[in-house]
Amino acid sequence: MSAASEQSSYLVLENFIGGKFAPCRSHIDSYDPSTGEVYCKVPDSGKEEVEAAVAAAKEAFPGWAARSPEQRAQILNKLADLIDANLDELAQAESRDQGKTITFARTVDIPRAAHNFRFFASSVLHHTNDCCQMDHIGCLNYTIRCPVGVAGLISPWNLPLYLLTWKVAPAIAAGNTVVAKPSEMTSVTAWMMCKLLQQAGVPPGVVNIVFGTGLKAGDALVGHPEVPLVSFTGSTATAQHITTRSAPYCKKLSLELGGKNPAIIFADANLDQCIETTVRSSFSNQGEICLCTSRIYVERSIYSEFLEKFVAASKKWKTGSPSDPSNNNGALISKEHLEKVRSFVALAKSEGGVIHCGEGIDQMELPKHNANGYFMPATVISGVSDSSRVMQEEIFGPVTCVSSFDTEDEAVSKGNGVRYGLAATVWSQDVGKVHRMAKRLQAGLVWTNCWLVRDLNLPFGGMKNSGVGREGGKDSYHFFTEVKSVTIKH
Repeated sequence: MSAASEQSSYLVLENFIGGKFAPCRSHIDSYDPSTGEVYCKVPDSGKEEVEAAVAAAKEAFPGWAARSPEQRAQILNKLADLIDANLDELAQAESRDQGKTITFARTVDIPRAAHNFRFFASSVLHHTNDCCQMDHIGCLNYTIRCPVGVAGLISPWNLPLYLLTWKVAPAIAAGNTVVAKPSEMTSVTAWMMCKLLQQAGVPPGVVNIVFGTGLKAGDALVGHPEVPLVSFTGSTATAQHITTRSAPYCKKLSLELGGKNPAIIFADANLDQCIETTVRSSFSNQGEICLCTSRIYVERSIYSEFLEKFVAASKKWKTGSPSDPSNNNGALISKEHLEKVRSFVALAKSEGGVIHCGEGIDQMELPKHNANGYFMPATVISGVSDSSRVMQEEIFGPVTCVSSFDTEDEAVSKGNGVRYGLAATVWSQDVGKVHRMAKRLQAGLVWTNCWLVRDLNLPFGGMKNSGVGREGGKDSYHFFTEVKSVTIKH
């Protein structure tokens, strides 16, 4: 896939606008997190590039919207097949760009990217509209849904292709055209996908990818008057800026934001299953998943037993070279992010918290070429106050805190005691209890005796500072279309 060039041994990416690769005058350094070295140059796009992309998307919109859902679905399915065919190449690129293990990219990120296209290719064929009769006045009422226009899509660095396709697929399935801006820190697989768009027969201008920073490219995109809707996944602070920039144009917004997700473990939980899953939910992808568990509340009667077993299991969660299949975690995204995550561990320690394993406790044995990478072992902390920043703010790294509770009401209070409300897990064999907890917890997703089990038909999104809106089968279709009520008098 060679629409970029190699200059001075760096991979140099190009924007994808109107079905063609377009060079950019200036670039941003992109680092390999596992080595700490620059390996890629990403376009530093701004208003000019975004204007060109929006113009291309606007020109392509009428023709794409006029195609039948079946015709659009055929192209989405071709794109899914091409992603599958390039699985290994995409997984290696995602690992190098983001720092995650090749195993995780090969088994999670890239398969899910293909699945996103297949799911929405099928889903778009099965939506129905509302109809009601008013016989007493001779009227028939029904609804129709129409694509909105040019969708602005901004995706994050933690699951790059996975979350980019989660936005692109429903947008174009519904008949919109898009201008997408991936994170400038993880742009390579988005660029690789552009070549696949051409092979799949996506018409020029239907999908445009503009690379660059949020401050320049992102701001130009969300503030563009001819981009009527924006789907964003990222930080709450950035979402606040997007909301402000979008307000003068009354744009439709879907905002998938941060989380500070609790696991609530009752005394009747299947402890072995709970510990195995909670280690995974706390540390998968270096803890760089918005759905990761970062607060663990354990019923007091089993607290000591849980903590001992959980720490022992966490010590077996291996961190190291992303290319080593025996490792569970690779490197964090950047030096700055690593320092931020470490600062939370230092804060916990300064406040009297106990670091049971991980940062500052366990030594990592890294290959020589990974010595300057951004690695951090799985870290378990206890003894931190619920009011601490460590328990209140999103850390987004391989760090989780364990605390105890006595009653169901206390567990609910602790679980809800942050400004976020994205996800929660509940562990209990009591059917009545898990239903009560699911209803009372302020979270958009509640898993019981499991984690990250996803049916893409169901709504995804958070409460409070974790977001606005929902995405998923019907919800994405509703977001990426406008509904019209039609009345026919006969």
